[in-house]
Amino acid sequence: MTSLDLPVASVAEPRARFRDLVASEWLKLWSLRSTGWSLLLGAIVVVAFNFGTAWDHYRYFLQYDEASRAEFVANDMALWDAFTYNAALVLILSSAAMGAVAVVGEYGSGLIRTTFTAVPARGALMAAKVLVVTVVQAVFGAAVAGASFWSTQAMLSARGIGLPITHPGAPRIVVASALLAPVCAVAGMAIGALLRRGANSIVGAVVLLLLLPAVLTDRRHLTAVLAHATPLHAWQRLADAGPPAEELFPWSAGGAWLVYALWTLGGAAVTVLAVRGRDQ
Repeated sequence: MTSLDLPVASVAEPRARFRDLVASEWLKLWSLRSTGWSLLLGAIVVVAFNFGTAWDHYRYFLQYDEASRAEFVANDMALWDAFTYNAALVLILSSAAMGAVAVVGEYGSGLIRTTFTAVPARGALMAAKVLVVTVVQAVFGAAVAGASFWSTQAMLSARGIGLPITHPGAPRIVVASALLAPVCAVAGMAIGALLRRGANSIVGAVVLLLLLPAVLTDRRHLTAVLAHATPLHAWQRLADAGPPAEELFPWSAGGAWLVYALWTLGGAAVTVLAVRGRDQ
């Protein structure tokens, strides 16, 4: 028998383990200088919005009439300063943009072809990307929510009106504000996986997460239900503080937590499934 007759052993490329994919996506994310700077800038702006509102109340509190000061304390309105509506808008935009860029960045540079060639298991690859971005944004959200609560209540405590984290309702505001970041980041990833263009994905995130909730009114049942199904309105329900507001179609905090969960799971599913069966 000659050497030509010998069987040739096939060498199969070992399948990448999920933890290796996670490590790869972690390195990809942090190899971009924009990642650290965008997180830092977003944190500064969010905390500054909240601190600025608390400073305004601290500065002018003694100029309020006695009835207004009593109402501020009785209705726990210091919790409004813990995380403001404007800060939530900035957080949503920042997190959604980072999520979208984490996906479309590889499409824009053409690196996605190399990535899919090296890792044919596209679903596992995108699942690893979702996990990395979710963890980073969860830590980011926890940092800005915690820093906002501590700084605002420390400022208001100088007037004797600050509240501790153990005060009823305070933990829910902090947790809801912290989780808003990963929820919107995953939504941004889903939009990026569908549109695959940086500018289009950012515009899509703004329309879906900011403009649509703003135009939906709670005066009709259908639009109220649609509004309640958005992360922004879910955050408003969970971060509710101050005097009780009259609602035509009230809903529960449990429903708001469910909205958070469904957006996260749905966004992750869309991100993973959108790359299957499609060209690069």
